[in-house]
Amino acid sequence: MPLTRRRFAALALTGLAVPLAAPALLRAQSAAQEIAAEARGMDQLHTIMVQRGDELAVAEAPRDRGLDQVANIKSCSKSLLALLLGTALERGEIPALDSTLAEVAPGLIPDDATEGVGDLTMEDLVTLRMGLQGTSGADYGAWVNSRDWVSYVLRQPRIAENGGRMIYSTGTTHLLGAVLAEATGTSLRDLARARLGDPLGIDIPDWLTDPQGYYFGGNEMGLTPRTMLRVAVMMRDGGRWDGDQVVPADWIMASRIPRTRSPYSGLDYGYGWFLTEDGWVLARGYGGQIIAALPRSGLAVTITSDPARPARSDGYFGALLDLLRGPVAALA
Repeated sequence: MPLTRRRFAALALTGLAVPLAAPALLRAQSAAQEIAAEARGMDQLHTIMVQRGDELAVAEAPRDRGLDQVANIKSCSKSLLALLLGTALERGEIPALDSTLAEVAPGLIPDDATEGVGDLTMEDLVTLRMGLQGTSGADYGAWVNSRDWVSYVLRQPRIAENGGRMIYSTGTTHLLGAVLAEATGTSLRDLARARLGDPLGIDIPDWLTDPQGYYFGGNEMGLTPRTMLRVAVMMRDGGRWDGDQVVPADWIMASRIPRTRSPYSGLDYGYGWFLTEDGWVLARGYGGQIIAALPRSGLAVTITSDPARPARSDGYFGALLDLLRGPVAALA
């Protein structure tokens, strides 16, 4: 007689089901318990959710924020922005990845811009290879206190060529967000709601704008852990959600191909997503915010953490990567 779910449940009442349980199932149960235990031991971690296939394998909220509370996803916003670029390319609102800033949104370029910024391509922006001094880290405060965020970015001194090495800078993705707004004729917020929020069935709350009214591109977006998980599942499943193609499949696949490498973590970087050698596709935000997928194993993961504490590659973020590569991967 085949071991159906109903028969397994009946056997469980008599204690006979345990010997019949597949070793893989027992390993998955053990891994889920280990994930929960490690999460409770990380005082910076707020929530962790893991979906394996269609099954929610882990849903833990060991700290003060629940699974339905909006969390600031910090720079995970950059990865969502990259998905929106993919939709704009599909619709022809931006002709191609090699379209330049001068072609797509010339009105954003100030008269005293650094030489060569008009030749920046959309690929340069989405891969953080703008070549100008960054506006993250120690330079972040002066930038967000400036009177014109986009112009400030485009006046920064050149430290590399267009399309050269990766220079992590939220100013670069904020510029990309303004380009998307200009190219589509709608705000970044409305674009995110129409092209990600509505098809995924998730709420994307209002968030910060710059002095010119452009929504912050690359930081400060808010999602709940449950809605973050839908993004992770969509990324895992080639841009599909509930039978619908939300983001073009070819853009998702292109996003998973290394284009450059982070000088800080050493991780590869595709179109807005970090990539590990063992197949993880990651959105990463300050403090330890993570949206992740391991497509070959059918895993999707979200982690939220204290947004006021750093998560360095050799510290807490490194511990989160170990968690993903160890107990979480063992759920497959």
